[in-house]
Amino acid sequence: MIKKPATDRRSALKLAAAAAALAAGAVSTSRAGAQAQKTAAPDEDESPNKGRSPNFQKIPFGDARLTVISDGIREGEGPHPTFGANQPAEAVAALMRENYLPETRFSNGFNPVLIELGDQLILIDTGMGAMGRENGMGRLTRRMQRAGHKPEDVDVVVLTHLHGDHIGGLMEDGQPAFPNARYVVGKAEYDFWTSDAARSGKSAGNAELVTKNVVPLKDKITFIAEGDEVVPGLTAMEAFGHTPGHMIFELKTGDKRLWLTADTANHFVASLQRPDWEVAFDMDKAMAAETRHKVFDRVAEERIPFIGYHMPFPSIGFAARQGEGYRFIPLTYQFDVKA
Repeated sequence: MIKKPATDRRSALKLAAAAAALAAGAVSTSRAGAQAQKTAAPDEDESPNKGRSPNFQKIPFGDARLTVISDGIREGEGPHPTFGANQPAEAVAALMRENYLPETRFSNGFNPVLIELGDQLILIDTGMGAMGRENGMGRLTRRMQRAGHKPEDVDVVVLTHLHGDHIGGLMEDGQPAFPNARYVVGKAEYDFWTSDAARSGKSAGNAELVTKNVVPLKDKITFIAEGDEVVPGLTAMEAFGHTPGHMIFELKTGDKRLWLTADTANHFVASLQRPDWEVAFDMDKAMAAETRHKVFDRVAEERIPFIGYHMPFPSIGFAARQGEGYRFIPLTYQFDVKA
């Protein structure tokens, strides 16, 4: 399933500047709502990290440029049982304590990525949109403006999967928030969320959001599977389990590679150091754990930098083998100096 593609790429970067529209709206879903627990919304002009870091970061990577944007941060009770529901609460608390983290509270970030690659501006996932703004979310397009990009400059919107915190920003007042973009979605993912099975039971709320935010864009969607190219240099890989059609992507520029692992791991300690611990948001928990091992075995073995949607902002780093899992190593100056 996870394989290494050979691709070529185009040259020249494109940069845009000016004002931005606010991201899309929809009703809250049970899954998206669970991942964005309600707290008081910060002022829109404040950093979501309480002044400790900016809310976007530009990262040169070969001939490409990455801009990681914080759509917002939520604090809530946990991480147990959201993480490690198949473990005693004491075991989860002990792991947090070992890693100098609070034992009964945790912070969850939501971090879409812009990629300037050749003559294309590609957006990976869209955040919560209007449905999250009351709780300090849905900041993507506002912060894109500060980073120098307008929503209408986006050429391609890639959706790693169709959970609410990834598709909430697609529409604004019933209209596409990225009006000039085409869209890329995994075929298996779309087929599930538009099926009768998805419209019943626990998945019904999220399926309703897919109907509102994704289905109206169907004529502009390119459906993909394992090994398909989004654009030259950006290739899809199947990483099922978190959702039935969850996709990750490899960015390749020259001899450099980076993986966008989306929600393969949702907590930089609980999901990486204990990849077999169950995660509430994983729809097939056994398959999700198997996928975590497959993906991060390669990330660690091949020393591939990765961006995880819920890793600590700016979400980019490395994974090294540690015990039964992996240790997250945040990016520092690895891209800035020649080895």
